[in-house]
Amino acid sequence: MKNFSTWMLVIFMMMFWLFRLVVAFTSQLGMDFGGIAPINQTMEIALLFIVLVCMILIVKRKIIGALIYLLAYGMYFGTDLINGMMALSDQASIGSYANMLIALIGIIIPVAILFDLLLDKNRKTNAKDGKTDWFYQNEKFDRKMDERADKNNYRTL
Repeated sequence: MKNFSTWMLVIFMMMFWLFRLVVAFTSQLGMDFGGIAPINQTMEIALLFIVLVCMILIVKRKIIGALIYLLAYGMYFGTDLINGMMALSDQASIGSYANMLIALIGIIIPVAILFDLLLDKNRKTNAKDGKTDWFYQNEKFDRKMDERADKNNYRTL
């Protein structure tokens, strides 16, 4: 992960994951977290574990992690976002608007991560860390050392 944008998106991903963890925990205890509640408590807990695996895959620059992340959050938050937009009326409370905002953020972050991975040109061409490339990928130095070693022709009797 060499890009600043990737670091920022992963940090936002972790912050959103921690936020969802707090929401699930407070909902499990029966407390209200500013009107924000999980859509499905069981699915929310399963999604927290799925996102942990996706975080590791995204940090390793694997597109499959971003696709799983988008698919999971898209299915979970997408239906709530669409249902919330269809039910917009004067009777809507602050909590329903807050849930719609969280659902929108839950859709935007995976899409941004997927676009970041797809648009990164160095993901496949320079996947290794630059700190060790000078040693493992320095063919010019290896050829020079081999040519020098070949000129030392000592005869043994």
